Amino acid sequence: VDVLAHIGNNHGVSAAQVALAWLLGRPAVSSLVIGGRTEAQFKDNIAAASLVLTSNERARLDAVSRPPVLYPYWHQQFTAKDRFGPADLVLDREDI
Repeated sequence: VDVLAHIGNNHGVSAAQVALAWLLGRPAVSSLVIGGRTEAQFKDNIAAASLVLTSNERARLDAVSRPPVLYPYWHQQFTAKDRFGPADLVLDREDI
């Protein structure tokens, strides 16, 4: 949330707009379901469609939102990386 707020402050928009703009720019996302209790919240959400994030901002958001690697894969990353084949190394990629 801190990264969302920081990027939002740089653009003069809310963290919610940054989150929605980031999601809209994801490769597999074609639409979003938004919700709000007030007209102002809906307007804020809709404004996210016009927010353009830099590649650096997108990379920061990707990094902080990447889920942790589950056991046993995290253990293998640290203890057996030198014995992995190409199929195993896919788990260590930054772009997934």
